[in-house]
Amino acid sequence: MVTLAAPVTLTAVTALAVTGLTPAPAPAAPVSTPAGRPPLTVDALPPFVYTAHRGGALEVPENSMAGLTAAYQRGTAQVLDVDTRMLRDGTLVAMHDATLNRTTDASGPVRGLSLDEWRKVRIRPATRLRAGWRPERPPTIAEVLDKFGGRTVLMLEAKDARSLRTLARMVHRRGLSRSVFVNSNKPSVAQRAHQLGLTAQLWRSAKQMRTDDFTRFRRYVDVLDVDYRARNKDLRRAVRSGIPRVWAHTVNTPKQRDRVVRLGCNGVITDAPGLLSRTPVKGTKRSKSRPLSEI
Repeated sequence: MVTLAAPVTLTAVTALAVTGLTPAPAPAAPVSTPAGRPPLTVDALPPFVYTAHRGGALEVPENSMAGLTAAYQRGTAQVLDVDTRMLRDGTLVAMHDATLNRTTDASGPVRGLSLDEWRKVRIRPATRLRAGWRPERPPTIAEVLDKFGGRTVLMLEAKDARSLRTLARMVHRRGLSRSVFVNSNKPSVAQRAHQLGLTAQLWRSAKQMRTDDFTRFRRYVDVLDVDYRARNKDLRRAVRSGIPRVWAHTVNTPKQRDRVVRLGCNGVITDAPGLLSRTPVKGTKRSKSRPLSEI
């Protein structure tokens, strides 16, 4: 089996050492919710939203059940982001990359595995994470939905467009159509998600944003997911598009967050929700007297 060290792409992650975050041991404790409580929906989200990208991949093992549970229990993000891929038998699983190489003890394409083979794979916690995380089996999307669905808002990025109908059935069967954002980079997939009765999210790169007419997405996009590296004028156009939620990705430093807040974004998608939630916003007049959740 091939093992590769996960790359560290952000020098500022050293600041995590002072956030006071500690990892939850694996296996993670179960998430509980009061019996009979209605599902938490997107309508209950605060004015400004933190989304834990892949569970908060600078703070926890990405797309892992232990990491998602820790992010949920810490309460530093209101939305948990999970990537979805399809195995060869059609099972949807939590994995960002098309291959197993970077984050697990195995190698090769995810789509080549059966469910039985998937269950033998183990997530290998990145070396940059603080001690305490153990290798664990990566979850299926059904397991993620059953554990967190309705307890928090989920963001599922459909890496395989052909999985959309299966994903829609899973979400609707659990009564979570207003509790789960389904994300894609392709407008056609976001539009199809909307047609299937899902809450649609569309992410765009800085390059794509240069020529996007964001108003064309208003009919079917619930969240416009924009690249924080985009030009100021493109971010402002996105904010003024009429789409109610404009969240910036992947925002990992307070400086990056403060800029997109000043430009009008009402949420960020971040690998470091603990760091950002503990760092006050600078550069907005209202932030001096009001918390970010009220801006």
